[in-house]
This record gives sequence, structure tokens and C-alpha cells, in this order.
Amino acid sequence: MTITLNIAKQFSRSPAGRYMTDGPFSGQAFRERLLLPALRQSETVEVQLDGVLGFGSSFLEEAFGGLVREAGLEAKELREKLHIVSKLKTYEQRIWLYVSDAKPKI
Repeated sequence: MTITLNIAKQFSRSPAGRYMTDGPFSGQAFRERLLLPALRQSETVEVQLDGVLGFGSSFLEEAFGGLVREAGLEAKELREKLHIVSKLKTYEQRIWLYVSDAKPKI
């Protein structure tokens, strides 16, 4: 089973910020409210990035790098389970860079 998350339709057309203290549509909020539950519930998760006004690095790093750092998931596991869909390949490349650079909290 695959769960599809469309950020623009299910979260916000203007996601911004790293932490929930930065606003309701932060990377942390997306990760905790939508992305992590979907990853725990499904074999694969497709995240559709198109339709938003843009992404800041803090949002993307916290949402996706935070899966490794905060949730303890492994980059290899994420590569198998998580599919990023975007017309702008730079977003996809940045996400995988953030995932691979993230270190789990000890």
C-alpha cells in the first residue's frame, strides 16, 4: 500500500519554518502530523511537492532530515520507502542530501 501526501493540498501552499514555534506549517509540523504517521502506516509514501509557492531549506531539512535525527529512521530505509515527486529536481536532491547528512540523536 502507498500513501500519497500532497503538501499543497493536504498541508499548505506556503509551508515555512523549521519548528512549530515558527508557525503552523513548519517542517516539524509536517513531519510529525503527516509524514511520520504515513511512514509508520504504509509500505511506501509518495510526497508530492508541486503546487506550493516554494520551500525554504529549514522546512525541508526539518521535515526530511528530522526523520533521521528526531524519529531515528535510517537513510537507507527512507530511500526504499519514501518517494519524492517534484517537477523541480533540485528539491528532491536537497531532500536526499538532508537525509544523508542527518545524524541520529544519541
